[in-house]
Amino acid sequence: MTRYLPGAFASRELLRLGARVVRLEQPDGDPMRGVSQAWDEALNAGKESVAIDLKTELPFARALLARADVILEGFRPGVAERLGVGPDDVRETAVYCSITGFGTEGPHAARAGHDLNYLGWAGVLEDTAPSLPPLQPADLAAGALGAVTEILAALLERTGTGRGARLTISMTHGSHRLVSHRLGGDPLPRFLTGGLACYRIYATADARHLTVGALEPKFFVRLCELIERPELAAAQFDPDGQDTLAAELGAVFEARPLAEWLQLFDGEDVCVGPVATRAEGAAVFGAAASMPSAAVGQHTDAWRAELDSH
Repeated sequence: MTRYLPGAFASRELLRLGARVVRLEQPDGDPMRGVSQAWDEALNAGKESVAIDLKTELPFARALLARADVILEGFRPGVAERLGVGPDDVRETAVYCSITGFGTEGPHAARAGHDLNYLGWAGVLEDTAPSLPPLQPADLAAGALGAVTEILAALLERTGTGRGARLTISMTHGSHRLVSHRLGGDPLPRFLTGGLACYRIYATADARHLTVGALEPKFFVRLCELIERPELAAAQFDPDGQDTLAAELGAVFEARPLAEWLQLFDGEDVCVGPVATRAEGAAVFGAAASMPSAAVGQHTDAWRAELDSH
């Protein structure tokens, strides 16, 4: 019972791990279908779709929930309870997980938001604002993967106790945990967010980019040797020389195209790589192309028949 990215990504991961996933959609479908059919297919292929109006078909909804080991919902706090599909409306052995923006208590609990808002509230964007992150870590990491972790732990505990669990995932609290290790300070300002010349992205001659992550001195020394600027290694952690060092490295890297740099560094321990396109990344690291997602309500009649037979 979720919409958009967090629940879809979480249940896709559970599907990948072997779960049978039934998607309860409003009669006109998850709004993500209208935002991007490609996203919907990538995140929801292999799931069953039941079209249901929770306000008018409560018995059907509860019969479905009674069959579930895990219920995943993404309503604002209190809405599922008002609809009659809250944690007290399911079996005690079920794991009921709510993905929320800010949790169910406190001054922010009822606040509307999306990934960018949660990251902003959590302090994640402090170093890089006003630039936007290239993915949605509050939705996908703090929310979706946070939910998967908690759900799997609850299922494991259930094998010993026989009891389910009532879980609440806060995407904002989870996002803050991703940066909370930095509250005591960085070794150097913005240590891994642009403050170090040895940990940056550099343009190449063909308008492509290299990722340089040569944090350990042995990697950076070898990198400087390979680009024929061994003297630069001494300034790796100079607190006052990072911009100068970055300018020197930038001038070197922009003199040759990406392919030549990758060939030079191939087989060397220097922690350098390309900024690949998504298509290039998929060609090497991606999974097989997904099937289309089920049509809205494609499995509704089958589920009604199965529940009626019991």
